[in-house]
Amino acid sequence: MNKPDQALRIVVKAAGTALVAVFGVIGSAHAASIENGKALVESHNCAACHGAKFTNPVSNEYPKLAGQHADYLVFALRGYQVGTGNPNFGRNNAIMQAQVQSLSLSDMKDIAAYIESLPGDLVEKK
Repeated sequence: MNKPDQALRIVVKAAGTALVAVFGVIGSAHAASIENGKALVESHNCAACHGAKFTNPVSNEYPKLAGQHADYLVFALRGYQVGTGNPNFGRNNAIMQAQVQSLSLSDMKDIAAYIESLPGDLVEKK
């Protein structure tokens, strides 16, 4: 066998291995738990600022969260966790930064699934 054929086989084998690895990671994605999200929200006392039903925050400075898209919530929570360490991604709020430091990505997904499941008055433009 000549060297170009060997190189091609190596590249094809490496690409196949990479695809298997990618699909393995996708297949093991965390399925969010609304029940665990509710427990986390209660233990972190989120209602103290965002309101008991997450529709009536204690201050206009805090967002209404009930019904918000889960992917947005996870993105926001991760931003608070990163903080000002990354100006392109991080969010700067001392209260939220302290609240999310102990959360794993799975915890954030659970919290987001719970909050998204709550009835709210957020609407999409039509």
